[in-house]
Amino acid sequence: MAFNVQTFKTRALTAVIFVLIMLAGLLWNHWSFFILFSIIHFGCWVEYQKLIGLIDPEYQNITPLHKYGVMIAGWAFMLAMTGSGYTVAGLPLHTIGVVLLLVSGIVLPLWLILLTKNLSVKSLGYSVAGLLYISLSWGLMIGIRNTGLITQDSHVFLDTGWIIPVVLIASIWINDTMAYIVGSFIGKTPFSKISPKKTWEGTGGGAILCVAVVTLAGYYLFHLNDVVSLIVISVIAAIIGTSGDLLESKLKRMAGVKDSGSIMPGHGGFLDRFDSLILATPFVWLYIFLFGL
Repeated sequence: MAFNVQTFKTRALTAVIFVLIMLAGLLWNHWSFFILFSIIHFGCWVEYQKLIGLIDPEYQNITPLHKYGVMIAGWAFMLAMTGSGYTVAGLPLHTIGVVLLLVSGIVLPLWLILLTKNLSVKSLGYSVAGLLYISLSWGLMIGIRNTGLITQDSHVFLDTGWIIPVVLIASIWINDTMAYIVGSFIGKTPFSKISPKKTWEGTGGGAILCVAVVTLAGYYLFHLNDVVSLIVISVIAAIIGTSGDLLESKLKRMAGVKDSGSIMPGHGGFLDRFDSLILATPFVWLYIFLFGL
């Protein structure tokens, strides 16, 4: 894969703007984090439904209730995963999310079955797959964010919950960037037919550099002493994140499109930008859940 200077400049410029927006959402406070990933959640859903509609035209015929109802149901799971630091007029978002999730889980299927003519079981299956692919991941991301959010009487007095999400996202960005650079210069062996531009050299080099940079920078520059977690998270980002990229590439190939969207010049849409994070997040959450970080 030859190194394209103009492509790199375009990707770099839009990446800088994207990074600034992401950092504002990630670091400002827990509310900006939730708003950021709520926007990402709905953006991913719009693109996912578009891709599935191209793959299977039958899915284009779903009703607005089905189309938007499943998005709201997924967002309700995100609400349900919030902690005590998220309250509106004294009412916890967690409670609102649980109620909305129960209502969505009961009312939405019944409504679709009773009021939708020629309801397609296959279309319902696509929507359930979307809930597992998109909403589960972003709900668990909110859960990860809450691990370092300490509150008292709904008031936040200690917040380190941004650290793990930032380490994970930085790991994915570093892995992608290093894989692109290494693959551009020395990549020769195709990695997968799904994504012809990926090479074994780029993928392997990106993974090694990702783990090295994240671990060394985290420990020496940012004084994160849990070296094991830095290694585990960066390995998950490199391996599972790459698998997430391939999965989304497969969806795009089946849909016959180059990008899932056009929100970022040179980077595509929401799914293009967050495909690795979507798949890596549940594995990081599982690691935290099992080892109580």
